[in-house]
Amino acid sequence: MYISQLSLTNYRNYSRLQQTFQPAPILLQGQNAQGKTNLLEAIYFLSAITTPHARSDRQLLNWLSAKNDVLPFLRAEAWVARNGGTAQITITIVKEGERYKKDVRLNGAKKRAMDVIGTLNTVLFLPEDIALITGSPSVRRRYLDSVLCQIDREYCRALSQYNKLITQRNALLKELAENRRSVNQLDFWDEQLTAVGALLIVRRHDAILDLDAVARRKHRTLSDGQEGLRLYYAPSFDPHDRPRLDYQMPLITEKLPPRAIPAPPVPDVRDAFKSKLQSLRRDEIARGVTLLGPHRDDLHFLVDGVDINLFGSRGQQRTAALSTKLAEVSLMRDKTGETPVLLLDDVMSELDAVRRRQVIEMIERNGQAFLTTTDWNDFDADFRALAQCFTVEQGRLIPA
Repeated sequence: MYISQLSLTNYRNYSRLQQTFQPAPILLQGQNAQGKTNLLEAIYFLSAITTPHARSDRQLLNWLSAKNDVLPFLRAEAWVARNGGTAQITITIVKEGERYKKDVRLNGAKKRAMDVIGTLNTVLFLPEDIALITGSPSVRRRYLDSVLCQIDREYCRALSQYNKLITQRNALLKELAENRRSVNQLDFWDEQLTAVGALLIVRRHDAILDLDAVARRKHRTLSDGQEGLRLYYAPSFDPHDRPRLDYQMPLITEKLPPRAIPAPPVPDVRDAFKSKLQSLRRDEIARGVTLLGPHRDDLHFLVDGVDINLFGSRGQQRTAALSTKLAEVSLMRDKTGETPVLLLDDVMSELDAVRRRQVIEMIERNGQAFLTTTDWNDFDADFRALAQCFTVEQGRLIPA
């Protein structure tokens, strides 16, 4: 798939943009604070119906529109060429009183966000994505959710349902701590929670198996054959029902299995989940919170058997994050039959010449990719001749 046309109105520093693109690399050069990252963010916004930067939709609105217009609004549109034809995604944000209302449409028809996610698949890599390795477990869970929601709508629906169930179950646990409800009411919520949660666990487990296989190859190439990367899923309880201490991933190990153990069937995971919840019931009531489940899972990155969250260099962490993002492209292509649009923000800044060439070769084989840089010389003349090149100045794209 590729974006054939992009239209932005009052998105960040883009007051008006109407641009067509080729199914090829798109190279965006410009100084800092000109709008390069904003353009990548806008494309991701049309893909995921959320952004990695803004805490609220209001922050996306061009500040001049918010200040001067009688009816401040933002509109982002993309025309996406897919195997089955062209799809038009439109997102409008309008100020109504003190609130901002978001309207999402697919081919002109109003839709829920989760029904549009997956129409335009993207893989976004930002300089701060090193937090995928160094950040908290919640960062890695959000990453897994964003990947899976683009390729698996059943997962996306289950995730939405699970989050609602966790909120309701935690509210009940707090009331039980105050003796305002019957403990037996937990049985109903446990049935609901474990049924949905088991599906999330199995789908995450399977996705990480697939990511691990490809990320190992990508990382081997980017490290010039010097390092071996492994990805391991660490659910908050062991779905194989082994003792917890046997299941925990050691920080350093010399004997890694060649491949992680496949997840059990969903019904088996559900039963194990339910059993664990029952064993923790007294503690959960005392604390007023659900102590295990997909909302407490994690993902480990190991290079040559070492957990690089704690012991890796910045270079190792950045290369591992990039390898995982490039593996994400392969996962999406295999699961959907469509090659996602790659969004790479300043990816060359911390890579040496050898790794730059390796990344460029991967990009050339991918399809459409948007890449930002402050220096044209980050890319060789052959690549620039292949790419559609623009200079970005104050929210404008100038053909270069």
